Parts: sequence; C-alpha cells; structure tokens
Amino acid sequence: MRPLDASRARAIANAFRPTSAFGSRYHYYYTRTKLGSDPLYPGVADALRGTCAPLLDLGCGLGLLAHTLRADGITLPYRGVDIDARKIAHAQRVASRAGLADVAFETMDLARSLPAHAGSVALLDVLQYVPGTAQDAIVDAAASMLTPGARLVMRTGLEDGGARARMTRLADLFGRYAGWMYSRPRRYPRAEALRARLDAAGLVSEFVPLYGNTPFNNWRIVAWLPDTTSTVG
Repeated sequence: MRPLDASRARAIANAFRPTSAFGSRYHYYYTRTKLGSDPLYPGVADALRGTCAPLLDLGCGLGLLAHTLRADGITLPYRGVDIDARKIAHAQRVASRAGLADVAFETMDLARSLPAHAGSVALLDVLQYVPGTAQDAIVDAAASMLTPGARLVMRTGLEDGGARARMTRLADLFGRYAGWMYSRPRRYPRAEALRARLDAAGLVSEFVPLYGNTPFNNWRIVAWLPDTTSTVG
C-alpha cells in the first residue's frame, strides 16, 4: 500500500492553510507531509470501499480521514470524536471550509465513554494511547457496533519486541513531548491477543502490515461479521 501521491496530498492539505497571511501553516505542512508519506488513509479507504454503513472515527484528530474518504469518492456518513477539543474545533472549521457533506465532530474522552453507534468503526493510531483495560473495552465496544456489511478498521503499532516496535514507541513519545499528542503511549497490543479478542467477539479479521516508507511497526486490522446468508450444498 502506497501513500497518496504528492498532488492529491497537496490538494487535501490546502484546506488546512491559514485564512490570514500571518496565520500558522503548521497544520498545512503537517497534513501535506503525513498524507504524502503515510499509507494509512489509502489503506482505510480500500477497507471501506463498497460499504454503505455510517462510519464512526474514534480518535479522529483533525478529521483527515473524512477529507481523504471524500476525495476518494467514498460518501459514507462520517462522525469523528476525539479527546482534544482544540483539534476538534479545528476539524470542524476546516471541514466546513472544504464543504465536506454529512460530516460531524465531537469532543469525547474514549477512556471514559463511547458514543452510541451502529455501522462501521475506525480506530486509527488510538489503542496505544489508552490504558490496557480501557483499550480492551474500546475494542469490545467497537466490535459490538458493527452491523452486517460494516467494517472495523484499526491501524496500530503491534508489540513484537522488534526494532520497528521500538521505533514506533520512540516516535509516539516524541509526539507527546512535542505537544502534538494528548497523552503518552500506554500499551501496544500483541497481534495474538488482539486477534483472540476479535475472534471472541465473533468477527472475521485480517492483519496486514502497513509500514509504507516508514520505519514503524504499523498494521492495518480489518474485522467484520461473518456472512451467515450463504448456504452449503
């Protein structure tokens, strides 16, 4: 899976330019760099393509997923929630400026509560930032929200003791100390434990590495309800 090409990354990032000549261009350059180097968003779009259930984006940050889905022609109703009120306020302004339809944002602490939802769920670079018990509860709750044909799409670093896992933790710690992330990383899930949790919820799951050109141990995990309509013989 490859990141967005430079022209598409720049086109989406343009919505994050400041409205005044003296405004900060930080979000513009961050967005342009992330979209042009991280295969996350094409990977999520591929997982959701062809589905029609509304999407809940847990830990949505600036709402980049909404922009990339719309640019890819995916028009699912979108709702993003995040603990960082500043990011949510900015996400609302930029989505309105970009004219994104059927998109909403809300501030919410996922370690304390989760919104009611039925449909698809995105959990992108979220799990490592919540404590272990809350992490398990979020996965279980997200799994319970799925409807037939919907998808649970996660991107997370996995703990396997390797160099990529160590680099992932260092980068996430830097993000916290730089003030970009709301909290430090708490626990990275292990693939076998996460797969067992999804199995216990009755879901079919698929684990695919999503490194791209990065040194990080990032994986895309897609889970869905099994098809019970087919018959044998």
